[in-house]
Amino acid sequence: MTSMQATTPGGWQAELKLQFEQRMGRSLLARRAHRGPLVVQKPLYPEGDAVCHAIIVHPPGGVVGGDQLSLQVQLASSAHALLTTPGAGKWYKSGGRLASQSLQFEVADGAVLEWLPQENILFDGAEVAWNSRMQLSATAVYAGWDILCFGRQASGEHWQRGVLGQRLTLQREERLLWQERSQLEPDALCMQSVAGLRGCPVVGNFVVAAGAVPAALIDTCREIVPDAGAWHGVSVVQNVLAVRYLGHSASQARRYFEALRQVLRPWYAARAALAPRVWNT
Repeated sequence: MTSMQATTPGGWQAELKLQFEQRMGRSLLARRAHRGPLVVQKPLYPEGDAVCHAIIVHPPGGVVGGDQLSLQVQLASSAHALLTTPGAGKWYKSGGRLASQSLQFEVADGAVLEWLPQENILFDGAEVAWNSRMQLSATAVYAGWDILCFGRQASGEHWQRGVLGQRLTLQREERLLWQERSQLEPDALCMQSVAGLRGCPVVGNFVVAAGAVPAALIDTCREIVPDAGAWHGVSVVQNVLAVRYLGHSASQARRYFEALRQVLRPWYAARAALAPRVWNT
């Protein structure tokens, strides 16, 4: 493992690179390197050797204007890694400087990558750009979710100033499977429109790319619903299963996604859906 601290006048430059391999039935964190305040905790094996759980930690506890976070993950053939975070990501008021996060995941044949972070919270005044790019080999599996809160719901804060740019690209064998782009501001029409976010302060997306999705599984997913007061939807495009949540509670969104994972993981990973221990701390 290598480490080097780096800052710029505009904020922290933080980069974490992880490589997972499968050796004799055990998924290992074979290589890791970090620059700046973005690290990984000791790998855990609550499911046995086949699945490596790793917790991605941003020690400052929050992201401010000018900070740039980069997470690069590679999985070699047949490896299985589950990545999560120890708590909510906090994106503070930016002061006119953009904060950014870049995710770059490469998953080889037969490998399974689960990216299941806890929610991100946009504080009032946050100006944020997120770019996620997933490159999958022919038989690779990716399952990932994101839950976003516009403002601090617990303290009654609303996201009234700022900007959010998001881009998600999912490719298999260089073929584009899924791409989403959005540019949001608090007063944008789509924030309140019934064709947009309906004024909901919490938005969630759960995407699974694991080949053809059985029709019975789609039906089962559609039978699972979040608590009252939320909107949801399940769709499949080019063998990518996408689930949407719109509502008022990050914990509700997580419970909904966890319920879906209970039925989806036996399909995409051939094992029961064990929750990471850090979610219970």
